[in-house]
Amino acid sequence: MIRYLIVDDEHIAHDIIKGYCDMLPNLVLQKNCYDAIEALEYLNAGTVDLIFLDLKMPKLKGFEFLKTLQLPPKVIVTTAYQEFALEGYELNVVDYLLKPFSFERFVKAVNKAMGASLPPNIAKNETAGNESATIFLRSGNKYIQVRIGDILFVEAAGNFVKIITSVDAILVREVFSDLLNTLPPENFLQVHRSFAIAPKHIKSIEGNQISIGDHYIPIGKMYKSYINDLLGNR
Repeated sequence: MIRYLIVDDEHIAHDIIKGYCDMLPNLVLQKNCYDAIEALEYLNAGTVDLIFLDLKMPKLKGFEFLKTLQLPPKVIVTTAYQEFALEGYELNVVDYLLKPFSFERFVKAVNKAMGASLPPNIAKNETAGNESATIFLRSGNKYIQVRIGDILFVEAAGNFVKIITSVDAILVREVFSDLLNTLPPENFLQVHRSFAIAPKHIKSIEGNQISIGDHYIPIGKMYKSYINDLLGNR
């Protein structure tokens, strides 16, 4: 479960963000905060995984609030002011959403937050390669939550991308390169202009083919060096 706060002085912003979150599984609202002081009071007593943060608020501005946090959770900025984007990224915010933002753009931000690196004091086997890490994929009119560890490979298919998991095949309308950018690079290896695989699921490699599950994936000429590196061949 992802516990989140909304910190914004506009009621309509709370309604929109909560409405979007309610359409996604495993997002649990902890509190609606209408200024940063209220958020600080909550964080003094409890913790959250994610904050949706407005910037221009009374009493204490969004980035001023963020600078007071010693161990801030993941933060998605939601604002009408584009000119503060650079400062936001310098403060390591996960994403910067300009109001009004669409549900599709919101989902991409949440995916980035869910896939963001964990603190360095967490054990290596619990970082981005964590079997429980998930991503939301839009297939038709619904969003499907998929465990990254279950993905065998992804395949470009015209204007769509096929995501093949250990239990399912999901077709999403997405640009192949854009989808790859939402996946942790340490978990996937592009082996062909139309294929990227999860190396941990490889059964065998023979000639110019990779066997994964019941599937055979071609190895493109331009990508053979990646396979050689994987095999330890120089």
